[in-house]
Amino acid sequence: MRQINASIDVDRRLAPQDLAGSRAHAAMLARQGIISADDEASIQRGLDLIEAEIASGAFVYDAALEDIHMHVEARLAELIGPAAGRLHTARSRNDQVALDFRLWVREACDRVLAGLEALQRALLNRADEAADALMPGYTHLQSAQPVTLGHHLMAYVEMFGRDAARFGDARRRMNECPLGAAALAGTSFPIDRDATAKALGFDRPTANSMDSVASRDFALEALGAGTIAATHLSRLAEEIVFWVSPGFGFIALSDAFTTGSSIMPQKRNPDAAELIRAKVGRVLGAFTQLTVTMKGLPLTYGKDMQEDKAPTFEAFDALELSLAAMTGMLADLTIRREVMAAAAGQAFSTATDMADWLVRTLNLPFREAHHVTGRAVARAEALGVTLDALPLAELKALDPRITPDLADVLDPARSAASRVSYGGTAPDQVRAQIAAWRARLA
Repeated sequence: MRQINASIDVDRRLAPQDLAGSRAHAAMLARQGIISADDEASIQRGLDLIEAEIASGAFVYDAALEDIHMHVEARLAELIGPAAGRLHTARSRNDQVALDFRLWVREACDRVLAGLEALQRALLNRADEAADALMPGYTHLQSAQPVTLGHHLMAYVEMFGRDAARFGDARRRMNECPLGAAALAGTSFPIDRDATAKALGFDRPTANSMDSVASRDFALEALGAGTIAATHLSRLAEEIVFWVSPGFGFIALSDAFTTGSSIMPQKRNPDAAELIRAKVGRVLGAFTQLTVTMKGLPLTYGKDMQEDKAPTFEAFDALELSLAAMTGMLADLTIRREVMAAAAGQAFSTATDMADWLVRTLNLPFREAHHVTGRAVARAEALGVTLDALPLAELKALDPRITPDLADVLDPARSAASRVSYGGTAPDQVRAQIAAWRARLA
């Protein structure tokens, strides 16, 4: 029973939050006249000593005391005597753990928000550098149309911006203080829940004592946002794995973010990217685990909820590490512009530009222009040349009205530069989006 019941190996991470909650609670009890000023001073002094012991590594943990809350209470009694017993007046371990966990998740959201901003800034720096760097744009992992690397990277700036918004929304919703809900019904003592909420940086106290101790949707929402962010990280990591491989060769990574093979001396493996790609499983797993834990629980508290912290801690550890590693990789990578530009013109990537030119210049219906372009691609393929190298005579055989001006739109760089619609890949559009994002982050 002691082994299955104890959670101290996991929730010892909540010590800073537990101490903060106890300090605010003791101060409120004294202001309300529920405990004496002398007892409050003793409690605050004892909590300071415990904090120092934990920081120095001198604090002793014992599975018999179950959790961090009992550890702090027991050590406080050893340090200050009977006054320690007054700290638990008008509160329960139920609202205590709900508070501590909410504080921890709130702080984790703040760390992730900072990590997302750092990642966006790293992306913006590389996008600015590569605003006109040609590369193939893909659909179905097949070369589709020329784009710029800057435009490609800015797509991830947008994704991570939405991730930040989701974490910001989750943080705002969780910023209500459950302290004072006690076991489940509130307390008969004349406490001031607004005061403790304010002291702990919350917007307000929670409005229902049963919901306060029974709900973990604040953690679920944060884990949901984390799962989406980890998915975006995984997609970018997958692209880095592709781009650094010899089949692409678009970028290079230094030894700082690659590892060698145990038997093949020529290899440099993109292990950091591959590990980021795998971390989404941990974050999604945590979300699923907590969802399954909570789905069948009647109100209010059940010991099942002790299992909320381990997956949440693990998920945020994985997410924060992935954000830092991706930010480092982006700063580290070398862009091979010539390799990307050469690939941008392959696979007849400007075929759509030819069809658009036929519509604009010859007034062909788009479907007819599509068919003419398809025949041009087939002819270029038969001759073993790119579309922009197809002789004018061959083009005129498809439609005699085609003029040499068509060559202008078949050039990959001009193709990318022509995409001037809002949000398009034209370098000026990319630079405008970079400037807009820099202003938002500022």
